[in-house]
Amino acid sequence: MSQTILVINCGSSSIKFAVVPEKTTLEIESKIPRFRRSGLAENLGTPEALLNIIDANGEKTSIAIPDADHQIALTHILKTLGDEQLIAIGHRVVHGGEKFIRAVQINTEVVSAIRDTIPLAPLHNPANLLGIETTLKLFDDLPQIAVFDTAFHQTMPPQAFRYAIPDDLYQHHRIRRYGFHGTSHAYVSQRTNHLLGSSNHGWISAHLGNGCSTCAVWQGKSLDTSMGLTPLEGLVMGTRSGNVDPSLHLHLVKTLGWSLDDIDQLLNKKSGLLGLSGVSNDMRTLSELAKTGHASAALAIDVFCYRLAQSVAAMSCALPRFTGIIFTGGIGENSAEIRAKTLALLPHFNFHLNDAKNQKMVRGAEGRVDQGNHKSDDQDNDQNDHQGRQIWVIPTDEEGQIAQETRGVLGL
Repeated sequence: MSQTILVINCGSSSIKFAVVPEKTTLEIESKIPRFRRSGLAENLGTPEALLNIIDANGEKTSIAIPDADHQIALTHILKTLGDEQLIAIGHRVVHGGEKFIRAVQINTEVVSAIRDTIPLAPLHNPANLLGIETTLKLFDDLPQIAVFDTAFHQTMPPQAFRYAIPDDLYQHHRIRRYGFHGTSHAYVSQRTNHLLGSSNHGWISAHLGNGCSTCAVWQGKSLDTSMGLTPLEGLVMGTRSGNVDPSLHLHLVKTLGWSLDDIDQLLNKKSGLLGLSGVSNDMRTLSELAKTGHASAALAIDVFCYRLAQSVAAMSCALPRFTGIIFTGGIGENSAEIRAKTLALLPHFNFHLNDAKNQKMVRGAEGRVDQGNHKSDDQDNDQNDHQGRQIWVIPTDEEGQIAQETRGVLGL
């Protein structure tokens, strides 16, 4: 019976969970598609509340849990674990502010500090806290660890994280760029370094899903990232606008009479791929529509790739040496089209995509899709000049990263 970590990602009306075994995906020699016990409790607090479970064989079952709250849902999740020997619980927490630069064991002081960051993440941290407080009641005998999306980016230098606004707003209100998707960027950069046998690399990691961000990673440390104070800054996303003119808010207030809540809904829920296309926030749907001549779907894809290429170019400024790019997330891992379109916009960066490798990259697989070989740059410092920068596809494993950091805090 293996010792496992229960990973919890709690939302306002949902709970994602995964049971991660002792051996993580970071250091296995061959990354292959595999299943671990996982699931999603959704629509909590409503008659439609449902618990979806995927077992270790990949079989999915659904259990109706009408009107269940988070505690009831977690009790049902506990029942699904069978004979798993849990040794700890790792919690995803979106925002750790400047206080948390790494994962920490949860105690009353940590809970209080997470609560203090709610103004920085009002949509996420209250839900994350709810999950923590609920599991502390249900699993009071287990160590519980908070793993922060923002922690990986706390190595950014001031020129990367400061906004050009009055110093008082930073010193007294901590308004700065924090960045998110830290567990994903950390995992894929570490995984790629492991495959190359060296950490002496400069990567631009592109996490592309419904939420999207890029990150410049040098020797395993984040030096810059595209998201900022909130997850709205940066790239075009599924329903989020990414960067817009900061005066757009004032313009909409003055010309249309909109409220700040209206504008917040527009930029977070009605923009991005959905807003541009007018039909969907799903890249797969847009790709199919674009093939039929749907002009707005094609435009949404073009804007997405252009803004991504812009961000890759910008992130390269942070790196002492630019080894290559890592694509991850649902779009990054699975869309050969998006990888090709984006790299085609960066001809001066010496990327040489191998079209056959790119097209053959299947869901769950990892590897290089450029025309170079698999050796480390340490063996040939001129490799980028001769063969082009490396292009990798690495499936992210945020649950595995959370479990790894949980074990690290506990010294396991």
